[in-house]
Amino acid sequence: MSEKFKHNRRKFEYQGRTVYEWEQSIDEVNIFISPPEGITAKMIACDLSTNKLILGIKGNPPFINEEFYSNIKVADSFWTFEDDVIHITVTKMNKAETWFAALKGHMNQIDTVINEEDKKKIMLERFQEEHPGFDFSSAEFSGQSPDPRTFLGGLKK
Repeated sequence: MSEKFKHNRRKFEYQGRTVYEWEQSIDEVNIFISPPEGITAKMIACDLSTNKLILGIKGNPPFINEEFYSNIKVADSFWTFEDDVIHITVTKMNKAETWFAALKGHMNQIDTVINEEDKKKIMLERFQEEHPGFDFSSAEFSGQSPDPRTFLGGLKK
């Protein structure tokens, strides 16, 4: 996988090789894939549905055919091909939901420490969004963080 990827992204590996990297925010999940050399955007077949990602090279069996960890808003989701990287951005159906994997079939590499970090990050994003006049960038949680969707009465609309 290219050095272009940030260090805080999670990797999904298979047989010692990185298949993709991913990260999440309060309302999005981003997946990054380095395809084989010589692949162009016109060669890529990508289908995003409410609960599934199907990705591959046109005319071949899919490289990925898996359910998302949770449902997405298809109309707000998209993919791009830039700097030899396929970047898939999906909008979470349930804002502030912490995904423990990008794709359900890839949950075998769950890291509870990283998942706690994600929950804390999403909680801080939620607080910042609900209280724009305050700076939560230095805030810290002690112990296990609560579910960002339900903490203190849940999300405010």
